[in-house]
Amino acid sequence: MSNTSAKSWIEVPAKSDFPLQNIPFGIIKSDKHSPRVASIIGNTVIDLAALNHLGYFKGLNIPQNVLVNKSLNNFIALGKAVTTKVRQRLIDLFSENNSELNDNSEHKNTVLVNIAKVENLMPVEVGDYTDFYSSMEHATNVGKMFRDPANALLPNWKHLPVGYHGRASSIFVSGTNFHRPKGQIKPPDAELPTFGPTKLLDFELEMAFIIGKENKLGESISTSQAEEYIFGMVLFNDWSARDIQAWEYVPLGPFLAKNFFSSVSPWVVTLEALEPFRIQGPVQNPKVLPYLEYTGNKNYDIQLDVFIQPENGEENKVCHSNFKYMYWNMCQQLAHHTINGCNVRIGDMMASGTISGPSEDSFGSMLEITWRGAKPVKLKDGSERKFINDNDTVTIRGYAEKDELRIGFGEVKNKALPAI
Repeated sequence: MSNTSAKSWIEVPAKSDFPLQNIPFGIIKSDKHSPRVASIIGNTVIDLAALNHLGYFKGLNIPQNVLVNKSLNNFIALGKAVTTKVRQRLIDLFSENNSELNDNSEHKNTVLVNIAKVENLMPVEVGDYTDFYSSMEHATNVGKMFRDPANALLPNWKHLPVGYHGRASSIFVSGTNFHRPKGQIKPPDAELPTFGPTKLLDFELEMAFIIGKENKLGESISTSQAEEYIFGMVLFNDWSARDIQAWEYVPLGPFLAKNFFSSVSPWVVTLEALEPFRIQGPVQNPKVLPYLEYTGNKNYDIQLDVFIQPENGEENKVCHSNFKYMYWNMCQQLAHHTINGCNVRIGDMMASGTISGPSEDSFGSMLEITWRGAKPVKLKDGSERKFINDNDTVTIRGYAEKDELRIGFGEVKNKALPAI
C-alpha cells in the first residue's frame, strides 16, 4: 500500500478525488488522442499509451495495442500481477521527489493533458451485467410500501444475495443523456393498462464492481478468492421507471423498467486504492450458509451523495448515503453468483442495488425519499419533485476519506430528456 501522506509533483487541488494514492484507470480520447488507457492525478490526465511508447514501463512487457484501445478489458486481462505493478510505477513516477519524467518537458507535454481537453469514454466493454438487491434498508422500505410492513423482507432475503440479470448494452458513461422511457402502465384503479411515457422516473444510487479475472464454466469462486476476481469499482446509476416496473415485474422481475438506461462513472478505482477504507459489515442474522461465510472486513466506508439540478437551476442534494450499509458484501455476491458454476468474464459488471441508509436523508431513490410521492422534495427554486422531471440532471458523487486521505470516484451525471 502506498504512503497515505505522499505528494505528487502534479498539482492536486484540495478535496480532489484523485490524489497520488488513487491512480484509477479509464479510457480517454481527444482531437489529438485516439481512444486509449489513461489515469488521472488532480485534474491532469496521464496517457499510459504514451508512457509505454516512451519506455517508462520498461520491463513490464505491455503490448502497445493493449493501451491504445477503446476499453480497459485487455489491460485488465494482463492480470493483477501486472496492473498492480503499473499502478505502483505511476505512484513512484509521479511522486514529488522523482525527477525522471518531471525534468523532461518534452515527454511531459506528450504524456500529460488537462482533463478539460479530453473526453472520457465507457471504461470497459460490459459483456454481462448483474444487479443485486443488497441493502437491507432499501429492501425493507420497498417491502413496507408494497407489502405487509410487518413482513417487509421476503423470506429468502437474509439467506442469499438477491439479484437479476440486466441489460449490458444500455450501460453508458457519465455525461450521456437519455430520453424518458415508454411502456405499459396500469394504475391501481384502472381495469386495463395504457401505453405512454413513465410518470415515475427514478434514479437508483448504486456502486458496481468490475470482474478482472475469469473462471471456467462449472467452477465456483469462494468468498476468500473473490477479491482476486474484482479489478475495481465505479459509481452506478440504475435508472428505473417505477410505474412500468409495477405492472411488468410479476413473475420474472424487472424488464423494460430497467433496461432502457444505466450509467457509470468513467474512472475505475482499484481495490488497492480502497484498502485503507475497509470496514466491518452489518451483523448477518440468521447465520449464512457455509459458502457465504467470510473472514475480515469486506465492506468499504464510501460516502455517497445524490443531487438533482433542474434545467437552468442549482444543484440540490437529496441524499447522503454510504456503501458501508450494504448487508451483502461484494465477496458474498460473487460467491453466490458463481456457486452454481456460472462463469464470469473480464469486464462483467455487478451492481450493488440501491444503497439506502437508516435515516430518511440517506435513502437512495426518489421512491423512498418521497415515499411513493407522498412526501415531495422541495428544491431551492421552489419547485417540488416526487420523481424526476424532464430536463432534470441527476449527479451521483462518491468518495472515501480518512486521516486526510481522500480517494474519490468523480461523478456519474445524466440529464433526463423528454420522451420521443
